[in-house]
Amino acid sequence: MSKSSFILEIPLALLSFIFAKINKFFIGNLYTLYLIFNKKKSKQWRVIDNNLVSSSLNLGVLMTKAPRWNTHAIIGTLGPFSVDNELSIDLKSPNNSCKSWIAIFYDFPNYKTITSIESNQVNSQDETHSINLKKGKYTIGLRYYNYYDKLVLPEVKVDGEIITLAQEIPNDSNNYYESLINRKNFYFSAIHYYIYTIFKYRKYLPESFVKNEFLPVGATDTEFFYDYLDKGESLTIEVDEFTLKTYDIYITVYDRCSLPISFFQLSQLKQNTEKMTSQGYYLIRVRRNENLDNKFADLKINLTKN
Repeated sequence: MSKSSFILEIPLALLSFIFAKINKFFIGNLYTLYLIFNKKKSKQWRVIDNNLVSSSLNLGVLMTKAPRWNTHAIIGTLGPFSVDNELSIDLKSPNNSCKSWIAIFYDFPNYKTITSIESNQVNSQDETHSINLKKGKYTIGLRYYNYYDKLVLPEVKVDGEIITLAQEIPNDSNNYYESLINRKNFYFSAIHYYIYTIFKYRKYLPESFVKNEFLPVGATDTEFFYDYLDKGESLTIEVDEFTLKTYDIYITVYDRCSLPISFFQLSQLKQNTEKMTSQGYYLIRVRRNENLDNKFADLKINLTKN
């Protein structure tokens, strides 16, 4: 980057960072109030799908609260709801809907990760799974990976009482990703402009800061790799046969305002992303196929920019 570009880049990134924090604060608080007062919606599964993102208001919330779109999973959210002691989730619905899944439990309204239930850590023969929680308010984030044709979100019980019934959803719920880039606008560009810059100067910044800015709500069962890509660059992903067999590796490439440009699941020992037509960044999600000790310890993945 030239000296003149640097002089312009840093102030713009700083303004973007401040603008993003202001928007996240106000939109986050407004969304929290909406969930608190809309009791009916809080006890219904809300799916990130074509209908949800068709609303500019909903899209604005997602672009501030969870902007690194997970293009490989069907995502449902539930809550907030009050728990005195125990929460139970039906296992038949997720087990029959996808190859692997994870339900993450957050406290409310802070959205701090409390615990999770993962498909490879529960007995597939069990019909329900229960966890004990401290008295308080919680939300659930549910992700279905490698999903089947029929998708059903599970019944949930709190302290022995059903708060939501099982809910079937369309299997084309993620079709909106194909055209989401067309929703790009100045507002989205302004709130995400700084992400590329912190990647560019990553070596001068605490890695915890970079991670928290890019992955505010990363899943607990997933290993992440991420960095910037310049115009004209592509990324080569190389793994060994054991890694390809043992892990599900999902690649998403975003433009500079965090809208997905391309995405795929690694299916070969070596694959390339398409060359970038503008500045942007990539995010690789790695999930283990089976429950073994030393999760990710044997992962071998090599990333090369071209």
